[in-house]
Amino acid sequence: MSFLKPQFLQSWIASYKKGGIKGLLKEKGWSVLAAFFLFYLIRDTILFIIIPWLGYKHFGSFF
Repeated sequence: MSFLKPQFLQSWIASYKKGGIKGLLKEKGWSVLAAFFLFYLIRDTILFIIIPWLGYKHFGSFF
């Protein structure tokens, strides 16, 4: 299912398979860490801030 992966991600996966974490960071640099940080920042914001706020907004009017 390689058609679901973006081209840049395929090159990152190939670098990881070739050299592990150290090889990936050596070849791609800080962009890997920035992408990792942004992914979890967005994911956690949705899971722990937006969804509970929407739930409280919807069910808070019943109480």
